[in-house]
Amino acid sequence: MPRLGGAGQRPQKKLSLTLLLIGLVTLVVLLTSTILLTALYHSKKKSLIETTLNLNLANAERMSRTMDSLFRSMRSSMEYSADKLSKLHELPPGQVDDYLELMRKSSTYFNSILLVGADGIIRNTAPATLGMEGKPVMSPWAVEALRLKRPYLSEPYTALSTGRMIVFMSEPIYDPDKHYLGQLGGTIYLQDNNILNMIFGNTNDIDASGSYYYIVSPSGHLLFHPDKERINEDVSSNEVVQELMKGNSGQREALNIRGVRMLAGYSSVQANGWGIAAVSPVSFIQEELWSQLRITLAYTLIPFVILLLLAVLLAHQLAQPFVMLADLMSRVGKGKAELPVLKPHWNREADLLTKAVTIAWSNIQKHTDQLTQAAMTDLLTGLANRRSLELTMNQWIAAQFSFSVIVLDVDKFKFVNDTYGHLAGDEVLKQVAGILKMSIRPGDVCCRYGGEEFVVLLPRTKASDAYTVAERIRKTLEASVASEAVKVTSSQGIAHYPSHGNSLEELLQQADRAMYKAKGMGRNRTVIADE
Repeated sequence: MPRLGGAGQRPQKKLSLTLLLIGLVTLVVLLTSTILLTALYHSKKKSLIETTLNLNLANAERMSRTMDSLFRSMRSSMEYSADKLSKLHELPPGQVDDYLELMRKSSTYFNSILLVGADGIIRNTAPATLGMEGKPVMSPWAVEALRLKRPYLSEPYTALSTGRMIVFMSEPIYDPDKHYLGQLGGTIYLQDNNILNMIFGNTNDIDASGSYYYIVSPSGHLLFHPDKERINEDVSSNEVVQELMKGNSGQREALNIRGVRMLAGYSSVQANGWGIAAVSPVSFIQEELWSQLRITLAYTLIPFVILLLLAVLLAHQLAQPFVMLADLMSRVGKGKAELPVLKPHWNREADLLTKAVTIAWSNIQKHTDQLTQAAMTDLLTGLANRRSLELTMNQWIAAQFSFSVIVLDVDKFKFVNDTYGHLAGDEVLKQVAGILKMSIRPGDVCCRYGGEEFVVLLPRTKASDAYTVAERIRKTLEASVASEAVKVTSSQGIAHYPSHGNSLEELLQQADRAMYKAKGMGRNRTVIADE
């Protein structure tokens, strides 16, 4: 029978308390670092996704409003010309040709215009080089418009003769006695030179983040896309396109038809049934997250290395501080605690370790605060962004806190961009932001809502007093001169909570309508909602 501890038996190695504490502290440091970085990763990921979705939705809605206004203007122009032609149908063809040519060139709405009699024979065209006078209409869309005898807008289609993507809009012509005379029709070549292509054909470049816009027809075919080879491609299987085909607007994460996961904001256009989507690849969000993690690691690496070295040197004297710090870091990593005031420890080494943790957490908290501030701030103007605005408004509404909203839109901003370039446009936006900052009180909130649109929140302010503030802003802006000697004016709309609405959406809608009313009255003025 073997004897315990007998001769020749090797003694078992014992693990020293110092090594045990070193091992435990090393493990705790690694685990708490992982927990903290994981929490920061998921928090930042959620924030970036929400911000990207909201930004894409805002861009899609802005483009949708622009297109809706454009098609309504086209229809209004067509109605006006049809009324004029109802009184000119007995005039010589030359005068009618001149009128159609003037109509085509004055607005650049249509690439060609046809005047078709009730018998289906083409009477006049602009340009005259079309050579179609005296011929019957052959296009099924024009035939359908003649049959319906009412305003008509076709789906985009491809002309067999030219291969062009075309939209056909028509308006019936009746004489003063309500006798049907025929149709006035206009064709829009989607990829040719016209106002529609000027606005939307050049806005679909893919930016550095991989984001871009595309526009689809009611049947789910691509009308505008960065990849010109994909024009007219059927993308109706895309989840976002399916929502647009139903006339819905919103935001979501979805796979496109090529299997790429995208963050999409989409909005349907009421005037023509088209859909506009602004999308960003999820892969870019992932790359941004890894970049932020690398920065966070750079902030935390040195303090944690110092922490670990101190633990190795002084582990046998610092058991109790390690337990306390490990528990604190675990709770902080889970987002359940803030860094408390750490009192000096009786042991000098333990006191140094406590200070190292404080420094490490301060760096992390500072960087986290910077990320939070960046997510709530417009990078160009330094003002609060849309997310910050909505958070403030929802808090005030929840508290039933009376306030007024001023929506400000820079007049003819597209002209500035097109004439002087986007850098000049950016300077104009910075100038507007600077004037807004100088014109508001402490406690007022000013933000860039999107594009050339700004919003000012005035707490405890009636609509009439908000009007005084808005007029001061407007006059100051009108008297200023931007770069390139550009004169800048603005149109402003005002709404008051709770007089003009009980929700964020209602207030912004009322103020927005008042702003557009100001634009309709000639721009460079302020209008209060419902006045």
